[in-house]
Amino acid sequence: MPRHEPISDCIMRHLPYFYPGQAMRGFGRGSKQLGMPTANFPEQVIDNLPADISTGIYYGWASAGSGDVHKMVVGIGWNPYYKNTKKSMETHIMHTFKEDFYGEILNVAIVDYLRPEKNYDSLESLISAIQEHLKIKEDNFFQVSKSKIMNGH
Repeated sequence: MPRHEPISDCIMRHLPYFYPGQAMRGFGRGSKQLGMPTANFPEQVIDNLPADISTGIYYGWASAGSGDVHKMVVGIGWNPYYKNTKKSMETHIMHTFKEDFYGEILNVAIVDYLRPEKNYDSLESLISAIQEHLKIKEDNFFQVSKSKIMNGH
């Protein structure tokens, strides 16, 4: 009977994972439907991913063209809600760019795995899940005044 590796071992064997590729327009769902612009990669980049890398959501660092390096999340997989017929790789850089960078080289370093892909019952539930994660940045936890910080920490 074949012995299967735990998913975490398959993921960690490949991380960090560095890949460059030309940023291209995808389906137009990220900006238009989800309010979270993404840059897609050509099929050649996706076809050259390690065969056993797990689909899901990863995080790390990215730069577009010769620009600065920013935090990013990348989804690798089938986008179950949209029922993609081809595997995709969509990167969302945590930065507001003055103009798009389609056609530029996007350099991405995947540092770690966040979660597997998951499906949503509706577009609204998918958008809600994204918005809930983004709202954490505005949580009162981060608004503590310096006078309330204990022991200088």
